[in-house]
Amino acid sequence: MAASMCDVFSFCVGVAGRARAAVEVRFVNSSKGKGLFATQLTRKGETIFVERPLVAAQFLWNALYRYRACDHCLRALEKAEENAQRLTGKPGQVLPHPELCTVRKDLHQSCPHCQVMYCSAECRLAAAEQYHRVLCPGPSQDDPLHPLNKLQEAWRSVHYPPETASIMLMARMVATVKQAKDKDRWIRLFSQFCNKTANEEEEIVHKLLGDKFKGQLELLRRLFTEALYEEALSQWFTPDGFRSLFALVGTNGQGIGTSSLSQWVHACDELELKPQDREQLDAFIDQLYKDIEAATGEFLNCEGSGLFVLQSCCNHSCVPNAETSFPENNFLLHVTALEDIKPGEEICISYLDCCQRERSRHSRHKILRENYLFVCSCPKCLAEADEPNVTSEEEDDEEEEGEPEDAELGDEMTDV
Repeated sequence: MAASMCDVFSFCVGVAGRARAAVEVRFVNSSKGKGLFATQLTRKGETIFVERPLVAAQFLWNALYRYRACDHCLRALEKAEENAQRLTGKPGQVLPHPELCTVRKDLHQSCPHCQVMYCSAECRLAAAEQYHRVLCPGPSQDDPLHPLNKLQEAWRSVHYPPETASIMLMARMVATVKQAKDKDRWIRLFSQFCNKTANEEEEIVHKLLGDKFKGQLELLRRLFTEALYEEALSQWFTPDGFRSLFALVGTNGQGIGTSSLSQWVHACDELELKPQDREQLDAFIDQLYKDIEAATGEFLNCEGSGLFVLQSCCNHSCVPNAETSFPENNFLLHVTALEDIKPGEEICISYLDCCQRERSRHSRHKILRENYLFVCSCPKCLAEADEPNVTSEEEDDEEEEGEPEDAELGDEMTDV
């Protein structure tokens, strides 16, 4: 079932006065499948489109470790100073320019039944309208025997940080269909995401769950069925259908990162200060991040993932002409041009981070093959086709340290 473009574009937010994003989805070829193409000139630095996800969910370990985010849009709920205090482990940490923090605690609301938190009444109502009425555990929020809590605990026991997916993203997909008046429309929308062969699906599940993935997948399927079975989606609850659903989330889930502290730092960068004051503030921020790294390591953001219809149509390039980010400190994804993009030109993002893109063609292909199951044929890879298929000694050392194993399934977590 193919979703109409009207269905797809209903999840885009107008940009710079545009009623709709100036893009279209086209079939590229049998190996790449679909691609996203510009329909008008976009200049370097301009936002091509802004998109909200069909569904999104915070990672379960991230939430358990008190990274407080809106349960719907993932907006960070802590004040920037509170965020800094928790991440540094220093309760007395004070930030200059507190007026630059954009968190509005006076707008926060909780579900009256299960007490999960939202950044606003709008998010609480949107969640209730789309999926939360099905998923709300009510007073059983902390009951370990509640079917959803059993499912989440089982997921945490097989998928440890650094997280790349969440079983609750799948749960919200089912709950959305359960609550929908037009169930077929939502099923069409979810069917837009790329499908893999049975062998490819097994590779993805193996990557997410480890060597004992078959037994773990069956346990998760049984718990998922007990908690959420829906007749209109009966295929999703069969062994093959559940594996396919798992693979869909694993390959199409876009990482989302939000941070009130990051927003505060960006606001500090925009301040007009005397040179001495600028130097002092920059030194303070540098030391703050060193303290955070010493206390918390690399886990700075509220993290989760979402399913974005248009973004999922963007193919990879090792020399991308666009990038994704979350500058609004919530789940709204911005796709921005890295160079001028002409009408008819394909919009490509990179599934690799900046450091990975600088590695050899062989190393880039290894990461992409392991995590996305394709071989890149972008201009950079074609130009480097004559390179030997070996990594340098330096890259071999990096691989021994586990860098490729940490490469995420789903698009890279972008700056907030």
